[in-house]
Amino acid sequence: MKNSSLFERTSSAWGRRAVIGVPMVFLLLVFLLPFLVVFKISLSDMEGVAFKDLVTWSDGTVHFHIKVDNYFSLVQDALYFQTYVSSVKFAAITTVICLLLAYPFAYFLARSPADRRPALLMLVMLPFWTSFLLRVYAWKMLLADAGVFNNMAIAMGLIAEPIKMMNTPFSMVLGMVYTYLPFMILPLYANLVKMDLHLLEAAMDLGATPLQAFWRITVPLSRSGIAAGSMLVFIPCVGEFVIPELLGGPQTLMIGRVLWDEFFSNNDWPMAATVAVVMVLLIIVPVALFSKSRAEASV
Repeated sequence: MKNSSLFERTSSAWGRRAVIGVPMVFLLLVFLLPFLVVFKISLSDMEGVAFKDLVTWSDGTVHFHIKVDNYFSLVQDALYFQTYVSSVKFAAITTVICLLLAYPFAYFLARSPADRRPALLMLVMLPFWTSFLLRVYAWKMLLADAGVFNNMAIAMGLIAEPIKMMNTPFSMVLGMVYTYLPFMILPLYANLVKMDLHLLEAAMDLGATPLQAFWRITVPLSRSGIAAGSMLVFIPCVGEFVIPELLGGPQTLMIGRVLWDEFFSNNDWPMAATVAVVMVLLIIVPVALFSKSRAEASV
């Protein structure tokens, strides 16, 4: 019996370590190691197409070849600062719009009859059945000066000449909202569908109006879904490249386009790696806030 109990405790301990260890190893391989490689490049100096070693050994002495000029250039060059601010601004605007659009839809989806939910969920995920690039290109045909929207408005007599919609902040934000809206809907739905409706009935019995019950019960209980959906939208929007390139104009400069220019136009890999490292650090902040929010919600 003692041996059996010891075996069970050992198996349980190894099981807990495996549950924690496997995701940690995965994160180490797919995030930490690539990030360290990029960080090394940001501190390196180029010799043609090769990078100098950060640490060398010669004549019994260790030599460090660490270049931090690129990080100072980010602070001194207003272009990079404006690009980071612009990326965060457009990502925040997209996140807020997605939240305002997704919450009513997720609420309706969670309160709909159970037999209709699979069909409604399929409609939410239906855009993923087609290529992301094709969907973005479709918006170019819709928003162009001679596109579908302008031609329909002119034919209906609503406008006399085409409205400039393409290559503007409007077209870029519209494209990002369309693309990332399902990422906001699904976490909200998963959270709202598990909510105990008896809490709303109790609030009504205590004299709360439907609006008060929604604001004081439904919204606080869905806070983790709001945080998860916001992170799923905000984080990819900060580093978005395809949508700003296809739908945005020169006034919609995003950090993804700067990275592309530094890597492939300027061929300045250390500077591009520096921009990428700072972008990752910018993303870590909202992730930390999300983790804190989840921890507080679970208390």
